[in-house]
Amino acid sequence: MLKTKPAFEAIAPDFGHSFTYQKFDASKPNTNLVWHYHPEIELVYVNGGNGKRQIGSHVSYYTDGDLILIGSNLPHCGFTDACTGNRSESVVQMKADFLGSEFLHIPEMENVRILFEKAKGGIAFTGGAKKKIGDKIEILEYQSEFQRLLSILNILNELGSTQEYQILNADHLSMETQTKENDRINSIFNYVKEHYQEPISLETVADLTHMTVPSFCRYFKKVTRKTFVQFVNEYRMVHASNLLSENRMSITEVCFASGFNNFSHFNKSFKAFTGMSPSEYRNQLKTVVR
Repeated sequence: MLKTKPAFEAIAPDFGHSFTYQKFDASKPNTNLVWHYHPEIELVYVNGGNGKRQIGSHVSYYTDGDLILIGSNLPHCGFTDACTGNRSESVVQMKADFLGSEFLHIPEMENVRILFEKAKGGIAFTGGAKKKIGDKIEILEYQSEFQRLLSILNILNELGSTQEYQILNADHLSMETQTKENDRINSIFNYVKEHYQEPISLETVADLTHMTVPSFCRYFKKVTRKTFVQFVNEYRMVHASNLLSENRMSITEVCFASGFNNFSHFNKSFKAFTGMSPSEYRNQLKTVVR
């Protein structure tokens, strides 16, 4: 069976660099589309096109491009594919302390320090900020390494100053674990992804991690900042969101295909999760796509 755990991605800047910068387009598409996470903060600008974002437990659609900042260890998927219709995608990745452990604490970096804290939930920038700052990210391609570093600092400061943004994953589904814990949490994520259409008991996943149920519940809450039941329900909601947007299944079929065995409970849970009923969500997406 294909496993779709949030894969840990090791990102090593080129020798002599404190960050990574990549530009993708039709001749060089971004092929990293799996759900993954990494310690680096990631800034992504999608120039034009319409697509889908999945960041932590949040799923939504963007139109006319996207500008997002993803915090450290926050699982996410690729944002572009052959159907997105974007002109290019620019990606900058850096550790929070990429300029030294003390640099973020100087007074001039206050906006950036607060920005990185907000980015733990994933940030989508909107309005004029998306276009204005997106244009500056596009110019990085033509700059020298030193100019690029200065530009990135300027871009981060502008992102930290704008009010045109929304937090995508307010509850934080992060993977803030040490490397030795990756296998344990990944085994839990794997199990959920392979069995979300079935009833999943706490006893089963506790046995999987060789813990008692109370110990497992405390561990999972500490790592993900939510209960295991919340995580399973939210994963099912994300899957239901995908089915509603990408399939012609009826809403009843989506309900049962997402692991819910009660249609009324599914409707209530979906509205609590997205703010809309399944039918309202599907209708809104039709409008976005048009």
